Amino acid sequence: MRILVTGGAGFIGSHYARSLLAGRYGAAPDTRITVLDKLTYAGDRGNLPAHHDRLEFVRGDVCDGALLRELLPGHDAIVHFAAESHVDRSVAGGREFVRTNALGTQVLLEAASLSRVERVLHISTDEVYGSIEQGSWTEERPLLPNSPYAASKASADLIARSYWRTHGLDVSITRCSNNYGPYQHPEKLVPRFVTNLLRGRKVPVYGDGRNRREWIHVDDHCRAIHLVLAKGGAGEIYNVGSGDELENLRLAEHLLALCGADASMIEYVEDRKGHDLRYALDDTKIREQLGYEPQVPLDRGIAETVAWYEANPRWWQAAGRREE
Repeated sequence: MRILVTGGAGFIGSHYARSLLAGRYGAAPDTRITVLDKLTYAGDRGNLPAHHDRLEFVRGDVCDGALLRELLPGHDAIVHFAAESHVDRSVAGGREFVRTNALGTQVLLEAASLSRVERVLHISTDEVYGSIEQGSWTEERPLLPNSPYAASKASADLIARSYWRTHGLDVSITRCSNNYGPYQHPEKLVPRFVTNLLRGRKVPVYGDGRNRREWIHVDDHCRAIHLVLAKGGAGEIYNVGSGDELENLRLAEHLLALCGADASMIEYVEDRKGHDLRYALDDTKIREQLGYEPQVPLDRGIAETVAWYEANPRWWQAAGRREE
């Protein structure tokens, strides 16, 4: 099997690519991976093996239709991670988010349809649903995104659905909760807090810290992705959650304890514009229909993640310089 992984030098995409090359998630030993990545600040070629006989790396833009039409023939499937994903950046300016996330998805799906790629999996986010005070979202929940990032991903979801309904493209969508794990860029909450603490800096907590998120280890997310790629239905949407829900303040306190710091290292900062209070996924569908079950408990996963950042300062220092 030959799979194109867009955004495969980023945090989640590179974990997925490395895992398949290692034969994990039931991947066939002859699975070949092509990674397409623009290598913006959030992508790093070093997140992937330097040399591997089943890996091809192509530097390019998912919005480049000519490149995609040249690249796609011969591929059996596409797993589409490529996206601008940082909410704060989208609040500061949403244009690149619409271009990459919405237009890029359309260009990719058009090329996939023309190239007769058999299977496409579009990776989305729980943020497309908006905020929920109680209960949890099912896949039938209306899309009510509240940030330019979330709106651009909701647009991409609807574009993906249209290519299934209009063109008969075998495309599925996954919507996942907040990821954490090694190789995550330090603009995100967990690595930002950990790397700040490792440098003796305070951690910035928005508002009163009562915003709640569901957290999933990147390996559990990637396991679910490959399960949906292999067994998911055309036109179907699958929520991917963990059931591990925490207030941001509680997560910050947990990270402080793991890093040997106390509450004096918390700095409360002005809340983000339009900051959603709570996200929560009902992932009954993927559990019952496809047999998915997360395997990394939050306490263990967070502790291992902190240990990874402690052991790899050169990686996150270089990532921070790319951000600048």
